[in-house]
Order: sequence, then C-alpha cells, then structure tokens
Amino acid sequence: MSIEVKISKNRIPYKKALFTLERRVEDVKRGLKKELLWILEHPTTYTGGIRSNQNEVLDKKIKIIKTNRGGKITLHNPGQKIIYFVIDLNKRKKDIRLFIKTLEESIIELLKIYNIDAKADRKNIGIWVKNKKISAIGIKVKRWIAYHGCSINISNNLTEYKKIIPCGLNNEDITSFNDLGVKKISNLNGNIKKIFIKKISKI
Repeated sequence: MSIEVKISKNRIPYKKALFTLERRVEDVKRGLKKELLWILEHPTTYTGGIRSNQNEVLDKKIKIIKTNRGGKITLHNPGQKIIYFVIDLNKRKKDIRLFIKTLEESIIELLKIYNIDAKADRKNIGIWVKNKKISAIGIKVKRWIAYHGCSINISNNLTEYKKIIPCGLNNEDITSFNDLGVKKISNLNGNIKKIFIKKISKI
C-alpha cells in the first residue's frame, strides 16, 4: 500500500491542518486518495484533547483550541516537529494498541539516530528520555481510519509549556533535542519519512 508523504516548509496554522486531515480521512475512506504522512510545524498553539479540562490552563490569557484527538492539553510551537498521518487500518491490522506501539517504536528509532536513548511508558503515552517527555502522541480513529499524530520537541521554546499542565504532567518534565544538547540534526525530515513509512507499512 502506498502512503503519500507531504513535507511543508512553511508553518501551517493548526485549524487549517485539522481541516486538511478531516477531509483526507473522508477521501481515504471513499478510496479517492492515498493514505498520508505529513511532516510540518505549527505556529504557537495550545490544543485540548478529549480528556482535557480548564484546570490544566495556568495562564488564563491563552486560547485553547478544542480538538477531537485523544489526550489532554498540549503545546505546538516553532521548532517542534509535527508528524500527522491518515492511515486506513481497514487495510491493515485493526489493532489500535499495535498502531500506537508502532508510532512509539518509530520515534524511539528516530531518536537513536541522534544518540538520544528514549523509551515508551505504558502508563503515560508518549516518548521519554529518562524522566522527561520529548514526544507526545494523540490519535483519533474514525471507522478504522487512524489520524492526528505525534510531536517531537527539537528546538522549540520549552518555557511556553509553563502556561499549561501539559498532558497532565509537571511542566518542568518536558525536554527537547536542544535541551539535551543535541545540536547537529541533519536530514531530520528524511529520517522521519524513512522510519515511519517502514514501520507503518509492516502493520
């Protein structure tokens, strides 16, 4: 099965990206378009998943965009890599846990290229380096089509997490490539594409 890959050079507003994903889900469901892997960045945006609540907003001045993905409140900002997908599990294994595990393994393999030793946590979804979270995962499944995606902190401003309780965590428990001292980050988009396509294609 062929997966289309899009890499956006310009930052894409969150609502525009969400609209594109929702439309792609319908097109994939109807057999009009291929599955999608989309690599991009967002301008600074705070989003709330289906398990979020207002108690997690520490700075009441910020705007939270409600979304239908799983999870709680999180931050997207420049320097954070977003990996969206629209994957038809009707044509693969109908196993959501396996799909999430595949995403986790993809991120861990990607980080290993840059000498970052990371792991998944069964209690707290996402990818961790020691006790700090470097990658968040939030998915939605509609008629066995999985979409939304994951984020990886590269060089984004981590102080903007202080305005929220991210994913129900202490906002000090977030890290990034930059925070870990990883400065040489060559061929990131190429490696994301290669690893995610390889792993998802095995489902």
